[in-house]
Formats: sequence, C-alpha cells, structure tokens
Amino acid sequence: MSPSPDRRLRIMLLFGGQSAEHDVSRVSAVAVARALDPDRYDVVPVAITREGRWLLADRARAALETGQWPAAFDVDGAPVRIAERRPGLGSSVVRLESGGSPLGAVDVAFPLLHGPYGEDGTVQGLLELAGLPYVGSGVLGSAVGMDKVMMKRAFMACGLATPRFVALREDGVTKADLDRCEDQLGYPCFVKPANLGSSVGVSKAVDRAGLEEAVEVALRFDEWLLVEEAIAGREIEVAVLGDRPPEASLPGEIVPGADFYTYEDKYLDDSAELRAPTELDDDRTAEVRRLAVAAFEACRCEAMARVDFFLEEPGRGFLVNEVNTIPGFTPISMYPRLWEVTGVPYPELLDRLVALALERHERRAHRMESQRAGRARE
Repeated sequence: MSPSPDRRLRIMLLFGGQSAEHDVSRVSAVAVARALDPDRYDVVPVAITREGRWLLADRARAALETGQWPAAFDVDGAPVRIAERRPGLGSSVVRLESGGSPLGAVDVAFPLLHGPYGEDGTVQGLLELAGLPYVGSGVLGSAVGMDKVMMKRAFMACGLATPRFVALREDGVTKADLDRCEDQLGYPCFVKPANLGSSVGVSKAVDRAGLEEAVEVALRFDEWLLVEEAIAGREIEVAVLGDRPPEASLPGEIVPGADFYTYEDKYLDDSAELRAPTELDDDRTAEVRRLAVAAFEACRCEAMARVDFFLEEPGRGFLVNEVNTIPGFTPISMYPRLWEVTGVPYPELLDRLVALALERHERRAHRMESQRAGRARE
C-alpha cells in the first residue's frame, strides 16, 4: 500500500558498509540527506560499520548532521572528516529510538552502500524479504552489475563491444594463466578485483613482475579477478534513469589526473577533470546514449546506473567498460552532475528515484495479489 499523501515519506538512508568503499558511501549519504526536500521527506539514517554493525538513532544521525564520523564507528578509533558541517540538516533527520526496527519505521530505503554487502544484491535481497520499497536495481541487476566477470559476459551475450579480458580465480592463478594474459592482452594491462568499484584494488601492469604484483594486490579484495587490456582512448560516462523505459543522460568525460582514473583521483586529490557534458558530435552522442541503455538492459538493471565507456578513435569506437548500479552521489559525482546538465536537478533526481521505488513495489505487490487470488480460485 502506498504511503498517505498527507504526510512526509520516511526515507531510510543506508550508508557506510563493510566494503573498501566505506568512506565514499558516507560522503554520498551526507549529500543525499542534504538534497532531500524536508517538506516531503524525513530522513532515517542507518549507519553500517566496517565490522557490519547497524547503528541507529543518535550516532547515525550525528554522522549526517555534523559531517563527522564518530570515533566509535571505526576499528582504529580515529574520527574521519566526511563533509563540511551541515547545520540546516537537522530538520529533516529524525531520531529512531534505540532498539527500534528501522525496517518497520520507514516507507522507502535508499541504499548508498558501494561495493560488496550493499551494491551486490545482498541488501536488496534483505529489503525484498522485508517487503520494503527500495531505490535502485533489484537482486539480479545488482549482482550482475557488481561482478565484473558476469557483467562482461552479459555484454558479450548481448552483442556489446567491450575490452578484451581474462577472468581468473584465486585458487587457479597459475603460470599458464599469466602466460594467457600476456598472449591475449599484452602490456600494459589492468588487473581488477571482480567485485569492487571506485578503482579500489586496481593496478596497471607493464611487465610480468608488475602483473604478478597486481594479481597479488587484487586478491586482497576478491577471489575473482579481471585482467583487461589497456585502452588508449577517451573515458566517457552516461547516466541512466528509470526502467519503463530507461532514459540516458548527455555523456560526460573523465580526464584522469594520474596514469589512470584512481581512487585518489576520484575522491582525494581532485586532480581529474570532469567534463559534464563533454564534446561529441550529434551522431556519437546519440550512439553512446543508445549503447548505455543497451548495457543497462543487458545487466537487468533498474532505476539507475552509470555506464562507463572507452572511446577508441581511431579503432573500435565505443567499448562498454562497466555499469555501476549505485553510483556515487557525492557533490562531485558524475551521476547527479550528468542529470543536472541534462535538465534534472539533484532534488528532482532524488524525487524520481523514490517514485520509481514505490512504483516497482506497487507492481510487484499487485502481481503477488493476482497470484494469490489465482491460487484461491483453483
């Protein structure tokens, strides 16, 4: 049943998490909490620590209102600065009493959990079991969009061009596997954990010693690895919104400040140049927007995703690199910036994502009712 229109919706922001992208999630949560219209929404913050503890009430609220991550949240006890103070945020952030159930106190969940145990279908499955509407892709789309190996296979099955790659598993990385990477991909190449984002654990290898070291680094984060050819080309990104049908934003471009678009580039150094929108002719713009929707649908994504491409020119043209089903929502993140330049301001973007969550929940509830009614007639 839809919430009553005469009251504000309670939005549960799930942030933090156990993945290596924990800090990015915290920054995204502050930005989203600030942008949600306090006349329409109450924010119920639920913080997840690096150890997997779910924190409600005052401590999670303080993390959003002050921009400080309390020392008790971190293993090492060191408070971390996540944003400038937001003194006006308190009016929309509500207190959930200690011991209360967050799933029973909210209308819509907004997971901002980047990486494993949040973006990979695990939390989505929990929310499905709880019968709670939530923003973003479902279990299947989240799982495929998180695992780079399965994602690449989905692209290939749907006829989408993607960089050449070799998939490796921890207990099967042999000399023959590394020889295969050299033979099929050459140098330089990139080694990535299959189930992480934000360039965490990603290394560039220029020789055999570098390849072996990069594999060792990536295995700290995941048992599955992706070794991928290096592409000399432009890095183009497109934001996708909705799913009946999905819409694609104008394309943007990343000009890395480092050798490639690293975690430091994205969140710490502010050295990358983010062009939103970027310069492409009309035909190329139309093509990459079409391909973004095709990649979104290939992975069974829903509601939102950022689709990343390489543009190899001269050469193979657009190569789809990956989809990100919970893209960053920080003040500098490309997903909200691309919709801003396409004509959808940040607050409106959040409104549309919440509406999509409620609409999907209504559709599924109606289908379940129809099934129950059918069984009752049998």
